[in-house]
Amino acid sequence: MENRTGSEPTAMKNRTTSERKSARELVITRTINGPARLVFEAWTRPELFKQWWVPKSAGLTLLSCDMDVRPGGTYKLVFKHGASEPMAFYGRYTDVTPHSRLVWTNEEGGEAGPVTTVTFKEDGGRTLVVLQELYPSKEALDAAIASGSTSGDMNETFDQLDALVVTLK
Repeated sequence: MENRTGSEPTAMKNRTTSERKSARELVITRTINGPARLVFEAWTRPELFKQWWVPKSAGLTLLSCDMDVRPGGTYKLVFKHGASEPMAFYGRYTDVTPHSRLVWTNEEGGEAGPVTTVTFKEDGGRTLVVLQELYPSKEALDAAIASGSTSGDMNETFDQLDALVVTLK
């Protein structure tokens, strides 16, 4: 973007969108300022993932982040909020295609949870990230939205990812 003062161009902030595509599907999109290789690494390397996944304003602490990013590998994220008991989120990777696609299950809660698919499409050094959550039923997605536990409000999280990726080489 060009400004008229003759100084350096100003960067536009990328927009995060969230849309319920069907009774069971929620889709979040965001363009990240960096190549797919680096964006994918930020999603798959625990030391990087820990730096951006938790929105700083949420008051959550990510206590542990275990990720075995390969088909059949597992992940476990343990969060804490204030004085509450830690909460664990875990599942299994079902598809890992470097720099282009990740798919994992969400198995906490004792019931079938959503399956999350994230795709990474690079264009001109920037990467379109599409995060799709497919819930087992309309009622499960309705309940997740009502409780605020969907990934639907990911703007701050993706802002943090954007800020991290521009620091990676």
